[in-house]
Amino acid sequence: MNIYDISKRAGVSIATVSRVLNNSLHVSEKTRQHVLSVIEEAGYIPNAFARGLGLNTMKTIGLVCPDASDPYLARAISLLEHAFRQHHYDSLLICTGEEYSSRDGGIAALVRRHVDGIILMGSSFVSQNPSENSMILDTSESVPTAILNGSLPGEHIYSVLCDDMGATSMAADLLCREGRKKPLYLYHALSASGMKKLQGFRDAVNRHHLSVGREFEIMVGKESRSIPAVCQMIVSAWNHGIHFDSVITSEDMLAIGALKAVRRLGLRVPEDISILGYNNSDLCLCTEQELSSIDTCLPLICDHIVQTLVSVLEGTEMPHQQVFNAHIVERESTLFKVQHKNGKENDV
Repeated sequence: MNIYDISKRAGVSIATVSRVLNNSLHVSEKTRQHVLSVIEEAGYIPNAFARGLGLNTMKTIGLVCPDASDPYLARAISLLEHAFRQHHYDSLLICTGEEYSSRDGGIAALVRRHVDGIILMGSSFVSQNPSENSMILDTSESVPTAILNGSLPGEHIYSVLCDDMGATSMAADLLCREGRKKPLYLYHALSASGMKKLQGFRDAVNRHHLSVGREFEIMVGKESRSIPAVCQMIVSAWNHGIHFDSVITSEDMLAIGALKAVRRLGLRVPEDISILGYNNSDLCLCTEQELSSIDTCLPLICDHIVQTLVSVLEGTEMPHQQVFNAHIVERESTLFKVQHKNGKENDV
């Protein structure tokens, strides 16, 4: 039994229950008595582990991650854990893979451990099939749930994400302004986020009437997710007549593979081929020519997820979805020649 159960039984908001528990003056006497009667009827008594607002809490947030070795997710884990620690919450990580059954098992394990909140890391955890999201929706009724860079409507679900579609669309716009007419798009996932990135690329291609077909969209399967494999894949595409003049990727690792491929083909970056990564990870700084990349504002997103969950647990109502714009960090692999506010970044 927790604040969400009391809120549901009493037919009032979580914030109202919180005010009653804290003896706030901003609650009518009639409402106060109604909520107190529900609390008494439910037998809701804070136990010895109760802290903060007098709620039953273990001061622990559960993180559900498909793969902690992914650079983007690994960085997110670090950012979230650090931020929650500043609010005196511990973090409990469960890595599940991308299968929905494993995801549900991970969520169930966290519920059994009585975590105060749950964060699902990545849009791959949200299915296009509504029936496969029932575990998330059911769990959120008793444990507030946030989704990092994914979205699912729900009364107690909070989504904080980047505008991936707008990011790839505007990145392609910049390449077109640079004079590129044959962009190649490399991606590895068909998650909700992955599909938005792909759609953003297609929107830009259509908007600029570029003569590139689906052969200029290359999906990198699980068996090819290595820099040498991506390099070979791009060289092969070029040798089969897919002559591109720029590359946009859905993550930085693919951009490094593209950089190696272009050099193997005897072409120059960025004079002959511009290359743009995604996520602005430390990988961008590991190449001789540092890579330009789309920065998805991950620290800001993580900070807002933490602030959202902490506020909800304190009884404050928060927006159910927050979307942030990405920006481009331009380095040596592009020639945008755009005047930035700080000389380095271009908001998209």
